[in-house]
Amino acid sequence: MNDDLYRIMIQGGVTSPGELKETIALLESLGLDTVSLGSRQDLLFSAPGEGVAEDNLTSGREIVRDRRYQNIVTSYVSSDIFDSTHWLKGSTYLYLIEQFDYLPRLKVNITDPLQRLVPGLNGNLNFLASPHEDYWYLNIRLPHWERGEYFPVLVYSWDITSLCRYVENLEEPPENAESLFEDLHSNLELNSRSMERPPEIPYKTFPYYEGVNRMGFDKYWLGLYWRNNLYDLPFLKELCGFCLDNSIGKICITPWKSLIIKGIYESARPALERMLGQRGINVRHSQLEMNWHLPVADPGALQLKNYLVGVFHERDISTYGLTFGISNDVGKRTHFAAIIIEKNPVPGTASGALFRPSYNILYSKNFDPNSCRYIPFAQDVGREVLPDLLIELSRMYFGQQDQEEPKARQPRPDAGEFNLRHVYQCPSCLTIYDPVSGDPDSGIAPGTPFEELPANHSCTVCSADGSIFQPLELSITEK
Repeated sequence: MNDDLYRIMIQGGVTSPGELKETIALLESLGLDTVSLGSRQDLLFSAPGEGVAEDNLTSGREIVRDRRYQNIVTSYVSSDIFDSTHWLKGSTYLYLIEQFDYLPRLKVNITDPLQRLVPGLNGNLNFLASPHEDYWYLNIRLPHWERGEYFPVLVYSWDITSLCRYVENLEEPPENAESLFEDLHSNLELNSRSMERPPEIPYKTFPYYEGVNRMGFDKYWLGLYWRNNLYDLPFLKELCGFCLDNSIGKICITPWKSLIIKGIYESARPALERMLGQRGINVRHSQLEMNWHLPVADPGALQLKNYLVGVFHERDISTYGLTFGISNDVGKRTHFAAIIIEKNPVPGTASGALFRPSYNILYSKNFDPNSCRYIPFAQDVGREVLPDLLIELSRMYFGQQDQEEPKARQPRPDAGEFNLRHVYQCPSCLTIYDPVSGDPDSGIAPGTPFEELPANHSCTVCSADGSIFQPLELSITEK
């Protein structure tokens, strides 16, 4: 992160429209007209002029420039709209966030392992929901540790804050999870539960998180993404007003530099679409550009991403399910993208005008960032060869998927004739369009190819634009 940026801590990545409106007023009083979103679900801004004293920045928010402090990350943003553990509700996150009466120095992540939008294992103290209600796996990776280790027992929800505070205040940091457990067991009363085995975190493809999408029977959720990560303050103020007028209590920030608003009633949707349309705000970006994680306020990284996305688009390359990251920190261990492009530092003897930057490419084991293991793919390569190398990696990713699926595609004995049918799936709600069946309820006759659907075709369940549907093969048995 740029060391000149101030951070406004939005604990858990969730705020109320009223609180956000007050924060926007503060930023406008400083002469700002935009704000950026951070990878730890915080707000980032550059103070104008010579800088601003933190003592003058008060609006009920923690506003810091000290890099020792960290925002708490949660997957509250995913609850009710993506897959979730059966007992974990949005209110659970809110209760846990309220227990933190101090600003952590360690990175604390509190997440559901069944979702993919919020990274679960890139912090120092990573709490992952277990199948047992109100109990969490704890993956620990303190700053001086080379790898993460699991705490030997499950942690009770209401012990999370006291455990985090105790670890932060240790004079001698523990060397491993077992020694930390012994220390905590001797000095804290923990309502822990035995852990039979470490969790097996299922692989989930990266979700499409933008646009107006159905949520239940009569509500919608809105995802907003701006490619330059410079969110217009007047628009955000108007958005807060819309939420207040329509009894929407929370606004969420994702680690992918986007906003999500949940619980929009059907009756409020026309006003929302009118507000977005009047400001010319696009809510249907290609997933080619939404699955990238970039350092904030880094024009060079944004330029590189736009170049690579442009090549992917020109060559009609699919990256569905993959995530990419650009990093200026060679050797960083806390990425949360499947493919990482590292920019090598400029040698001290090189002339800035003549030096051509070089890059390293790494990919996570099985293309799953939760593996926490990155494999070098190319080193010290030039910008011009990056697209071909990334395309090669994307083909490896899809080839790996083919190798993992044959058993699922085999017909059962006596199941009848077995066929593969080419269909199309909505990435937002997973609804299938089968050209063989068509969609008679929407006036689309059986046998209509996907390519011949009307230009305004949308998902019949969540109303997502038909242009984002992804090709898929289904195993079909016919008697």
